[in-house]
Amino acid sequence: MTCPPWRDDSTSGAFTRQDLVRADPGAWASWLRTRDDLADVPHLAGWAAAGHPLIVRRRVPGEGADTVPLGLPLPPADGKRRIGVALPTEHLTRMAGPSLAEAASHAPAAWQAVIATLIGLGDSFGLKPRPFGGLLWEAVTGLTYLTASSDLDLLWPCKDPVPTGLLDGLASIAETAPMRLDGEILLPDGTGLHWRELRDAPDGGTVLAKGLDALAMWPVAPLRTRETA
Repeated sequence: MTCPPWRDDSTSGAFTRQDLVRADPGAWASWLRTRDDLADVPHLAGWAAAGHPLIVRRRVPGEGADTVPLGLPLPPADGKRRIGVALPTEHLTRMAGPSLAEAASHAPAAWQAVIATLIGLGDSFGLKPRPFGGLLWEAVTGLTYLTASSDLDLLWPCKDPVPTGLLDGLASIAETAPMRLDGEILLPDGTGLHWRELRDAPDGGTVLAKGLDALAMWPVAPLRTRETA
């Protein structure tokens, strides 16, 4: 399977969690030479040269602020291992990943009706969902990531407060979808809020907020607004 040449994105600003980046092949090769334990892992040697992206992840203890924390998952057939790396900003180019609509052709036929409904839900709120998880990686690499048991993982870039109509719409679609519908509301600073947790938490409750440098419990009330499409 071939994958489209997803464009580089020259948007300025710091990298945030869930951003996609391409690594300079020379810097990638230099890093890989420091990891003898990865010498025989499939796909890694040519990953950067092929233009395959990495994803910005949460920083773990011991990783300095002078590098960007990154990761990539291997395809399920190769063990579904998650590879962590941290590289300096100057060796990275931001990549504009596909929207759900752009990635839809890589999804199974059984998913297409649900995908169309999700795109319509996003349109009604002026939002464009983006895949992550297996659908994203299959779309941007051409490798096989989706299996019969795969979830459909989506990011919903959204300013806060988040419309409850969006959350209720996702829950309604998830009830009859042939796959598990998972994912996050992605705030402008890259903070991720699991949409199910945000929807189901009581008004006085909290929700786990996933940031680049930390996890935190945030009060739900300021994050939701009772708005319908």
